[in-house]
Amino acid sequence: MGRPRFENADFIAAARAIADARGPAGVTIDSVTQRLKAPKGSFYYRFASRDALLGELWLSIVLDYQVGFLAALDAGDGLEAALHAPAWARAHMEEARILLLHNRRDFAHGDWPASLKRGASEQAQRLESAVADFAQRAFGLACADELRRAQFALVEAPIAAIKRHLERREPPPALVDELITRTYHAILGGRAAEH
Repeated sequence: MGRPRFENADFIAAARAIADARGPAGVTIDSVTQRLKAPKGSFYYRFASRDALLGELWLSIVLDYQVGFLAALDAGDGLEAALHAPAWARAHMEEARILLLHNRRDFAHGDWPASLKRGASEQAQRLESAVADFAQRAFGLACADELRRAQFALVEAPIAAIKRHLERREPPPALVDELITRTYHAILGGRAAEH
C-alpha cells in the first residue's frame, strides 16, 4: 500500500480546524502534521515555514469572504454587502470564527513569501478601493468622514453584530440581519434606498 499523498489544501484545512479550536497560536508544524498523520518533510515540501502556512490560511479565508462582499459592492448594493457578513458566517462558521475573532497580525508573523505579501497587498487595495467607490456613490465624495461612515456601515457594524454569536459557536440569528439593516439605513439616511 502506498503512502498517502498530501496537497497544500490538506495542510491548510488541518491548520484551519486547529485555528478554530485553539486559535492561531495552536497551529504548529507538529499539530498540523499530527492531525494529518503526515511526515514533517511533506509539510516542508509545500511550505517554507509555519508562518507561510498561517499566511496562506488567512489569505484564503479573506479572499473567500470578499468574493460575495465585493460582488455586492460592484453591483452597487451596499446593503447586500453589509448583510454578507452574517450570511457568509452561517455558511462558513469555522472560517468566520478564524477571520472575525482574530486579527490579521495573529497570522502575519515572520517573513511571508513574496507571493503572499503581494496577495495580501492586492486584497487590501481591492477592499479599500471598493469601499471608497461606495462612499463616492453614496455620499457624493470619498473624504475621511464619508470613508469612515462607509467602513462602519459596510464592515464594522456587521462584524460587531455577529461577533458574539461566533464566540458562542452559534449561527447569527435573523435578528442580526435586522440590526445590520437598521444601522445601514441610519447611516446612509435617504441615500440607503439608492445604494
